[in-house]
Amino acid sequence: MRKVCENSRDMAANTVPVIDIAPLIGGDSEQPQVSVEGIRVACRDWGFFQVLGHGIPDTLIDRVWQKTKAFFALPLDAKETVARSKDNPRGYYNRELTKNTRDMKEVFDFGHKPHPELSDDDLVSLTRDGHNQWPDAALLPDFEPTMVKYYHACEIVASKLLEAIAQGLGFPSDRLTQDFVGKHTSFLRLNYYPSHDPLAVTEKAAASGHLGVHHHSDAGALTVLLQDEVGGLQVLRGDKWFPVEPVVGALVVNIGDIVQVWTNDLYKAPLHRVLASEGQARYSLPFFYNPSYDTEYYPLAVTNEASPPKYTHINWGEFRWRRQQGDYADYGKEIQISDYRFEESIGPSENISSKR
Repeated sequence: MRKVCENSRDMAANTVPVIDIAPLIGGDSEQPQVSVEGIRVACRDWGFFQVLGHGIPDTLIDRVWQKTKAFFALPLDAKETVARSKDNPRGYYNRELTKNTRDMKEVFDFGHKPHPELSDDDLVSLTRDGHNQWPDAALLPDFEPTMVKYYHACEIVASKLLEAIAQGLGFPSDRLTQDFVGKHTSFLRLNYYPSHDPLAVTEKAAASGHLGVHHHSDAGALTVLLQDEVGGLQVLRGDKWFPVEPVVGALVVNIGDIVQVWTNDLYKAPLHRVLASEGQARYSLPFFYNPSYDTEYYPLAVTNEASPPKYTHINWGEFRWRRQQGDYADYGKEIQISDYRFEESIGPSENISSKR
């Protein structure tokens, strides 16, 4: 019996935590601290966790999957009518780069629209991330409204999770969401990982060594991911890659670089990757929760008085644009938060050691 229990503990220790966040979503005043503590530990130990009780209806998720698969099943020329460009990073693309290496996947991006009452290509609707492009409604009926509805559902979940992370750090629940609520610049990505590389014929380098997505950390605050049953997502913990196994009904969450900067490396944005699909296509939908363009983020917390801030102030709008250009094409060095790291940490910071 002891051996069985020890094996169970070992398995749990090597598995991304699964947390019920229904008390956070539903406002259960007696239970949310259980979810907050689980999220705190998961952020500290993994930077990754999965959530149940997120409140997004199964019917909506089913429609999202249907529309996602229908889009990527369109002929290439139909998808390329909404192709992204250097000047407009939203839309369809099949040459995404991570770490200056092409990922073996196709993507479709859309995001925050500051004036929903206007058309997407209205100059007033233009953001630093470009403007949304949508496939012909005659080809994909209800594609846009379905995706927009799911986008807003993810927005609610991400906001609640960020509140929980703040509480786990000993801050008021709205301490980290001040630059998000009503003015965030988040975007949703549809990912399609084919069972073979359609560009390999023209790119000899693609014949070996390519992944679905190469190892990276996410630039924003949080990523809320809907993955299918195929799997392939892995997270680096220590010196070992662990699979993030699909859990029925769950969303996968990971913290990004902004949380790492806020917590002064107390919580690390985890490196993760996606294996190339073999024999079966894979789909996933990450929602990247990002702050307003004018947000300046910097260390809010240190673990003790002897640990001063490790990062200077970072402007999200500038950082996002430079990172985005590295994703679209190889325009030089890919920017990282390490570029903003002090060689020698200086200055005071809010101390949370007594708030834990």
